[in-house]
Amino acid sequence: MTVYSSLSEDMGAKRLSTSRLLFIGAFLMAAVAAFAAEPGSAIVPCSATLAIPGDEVVARLMTRNGERATKLLHVDSIRHYNLDYTGFPSSLHAQMEVKVAYTTPGNKNFTVISESGSSVIRNRVFHKLLESEQEASSDAANRSAVMLSTANYRFSLLGCQDGDGRALYVMRVEPLRSTKFLYRGTILVDSQDFAVTQIDAEPAKKPSFWTTRSQIHHQYQKIGEFYLPVLNKTVTDVRLGGKAVLTIQYLDYTFPAQVAAVVPVRRAPVLLGALTPDGLWLPFFALLRRTSPVAVFRPGCPTGKA
Repeated sequence: MTVYSSLSEDMGAKRLSTSRLLFIGAFLMAAVAAFAAEPGSAIVPCSATLAIPGDEVVARLMTRNGERATKLLHVDSIRHYNLDYTGFPSSLHAQMEVKVAYTTPGNKNFTVISESGSSVIRNRVFHKLLESEQEASSDAANRSAVMLSTANYRFSLLGCQDGDGRALYVMRVEPLRSTKFLYRGTILVDSQDFAVTQIDAEPAKKPSFWTTRSQIHHQYQKIGEFYLPVLNKTVTDVRLGGKAVLTIQYLDYTFPAQVAAVVPVRRAPVLLGALTPDGLWLPFFALLRRTSPVAVFRPGCPTGKA
């Protein structure tokens, strides 16, 4: 098991061909640039009870985001990274399992539990993604520069749509600056909690000459009073006909006792795409020694009492 509190620039990868380096650089820049989602149900005019100006939706969204961020003191989780690249010069595959520890206001530590497959992807994509995320979240100026706010985006209300029985505001977002770390597209906002549940977008600026298109499905789920990532799927088209598909699954959110006091404990089997193996994730948590009570959540699953 390897622990990365700060990841080095050189991960000891083997010497790469020029074509592979071009692919890795292109995909990495695209993968860290934006968040996106697949389109949902039809957009319709908002009902009378939901009919508020778009500026008011944004104001409530920013206020509630701030409130939730203040309450989320610490959370641990498991991530499963999987990447498949097909095309020139050859097909590549890799996967990695990581434990993430987040502490307010933006400190993140990553522990690589296991990894397999192409060393090119693992060292030049997966590890670089962790490094970039850690760097972006640890600095207040960086967090402000990419925050979903009126300082970075222009918002317009398109209408409403249904989301599993809850009404959602559909909003178009346009970046105020042309940078690969902002995006343009559509966000879905829960009409009761004023939280983003899904994003459908592309980078505000093309991350690289070597990418022709980048689309990322990013989905959140309500866990207690917090909205946390549950799935991120990036599809990147690379020049010369290549395609890379990166999937990140966010599993087993774990809150320490002081946060769990305000979040009801729920337990459920882990659903990993088409797989439903409890044993895939539970043994890891069973082996951990804990010195304080915790609440464990498994996004994307039916829930019941522990």
